[in-house]
Amino acid sequence: MHEHLFIAFPGAQFDPLVKFNRSEFIEEAVRRLVKLRTEHGVNTFVDPCPIELGRDVKAMKEVSEKSGVHIVCTTGFYYEELGLPIYWRARAVDEIAELYVREITQGIGDTGVKAGAIKVATGAFISAQEKKFLESACIAHKATGVPIITHTTDGCAGPEQQQLFAAGGVPAHRCLIGHSCCNVDPAYHRRIVDAGSYVGFDQIGLFYYRPDDVRADNIATLVRNGFRTQIMMSMDRNCCRLGKFVKPVTAAYLAKIEYLKSQGLYQAHTYLFTDFIPMLHARGVSQSDVESMLVDNPRRFFAGEFLPKRSPK
Repeated sequence: MHEHLFIAFPGAQFDPLVKFNRSEFIEEAVRRLVKLRTEHGVNTFVDPCPIELGRDVKAMKEVSEKSGVHIVCTTGFYYEELGLPIYWRARAVDEIAELYVREITQGIGDTGVKAGAIKVATGAFISAQEKKFLESACIAHKATGVPIITHTTDGCAGPEQQQLFAAGGVPAHRCLIGHSCCNVDPAYHRRIVDAGSYVGFDQIGLFYYRPDDVRADNIATLVRNGFRTQIMMSMDRNCCRLGKFVKPVTAAYLAKIEYLKSQGLYQAHTYLFTDFIPMLHARGVSQSDVESMLVDNPRRFFAGEFLPKRSPK
């Protein structure tokens, strides 16, 4: 529900040390998606890449056709600190909404590929600029009916996003509040699900944010309390990132990445199935619960269906 094929922060393409081989990237992305499909039954891959972070729908289409995996792309921009191009910051709310609606109903550029969801992103505190883009997303949702997938920074401001969506006339169950697993407080997750939205545990395996045992504990708590129908699990991985990190990293962090690479685990989309789901089983989360989170919840989310009544265990 929240993965990536390709990421490129603005400006990376101007770095003379950055090397990129498109055919090798396509080959690797296809290999990964075929592995997900044939070994773990994954038939749909949602890539909510923001427009300005290297979104390449032609590559998505090619990878989808070669892998046999359906790929859902999005319209929408990233958050102010790391995105929101100057040109679009200068646009009015209605102009931004018009772009979103066009990409959903007519297609992205001349590709013929239509966005299947709207991406919204905010910082740890929602800025005035980010509120403008969020308002545009509300307008586009009401015009098209497609759902909204969000980025939250460090697992903050999810409830504030919900309040702004509600003010914009977007039903809570049409919103997936992303990266909520970066917040370790169960009360934060409870606020999101109590307000009626889906909660994204979608950075599984990203050890530099939070350890996975905490993520597993918090999912198990939500499931026990009857909220399995509102949980989305994913990893926020990419098959290729152009250039270097955009924030400072420590030597210890780089050493950990090199170790994971040596074990074949770094950026492995299959980690959710091979490593994390067994952690959930060890905490009493059943296979039926897992299938609900991976299959039923995304289907209901995209279909726009209301949430079923809560049934605590």
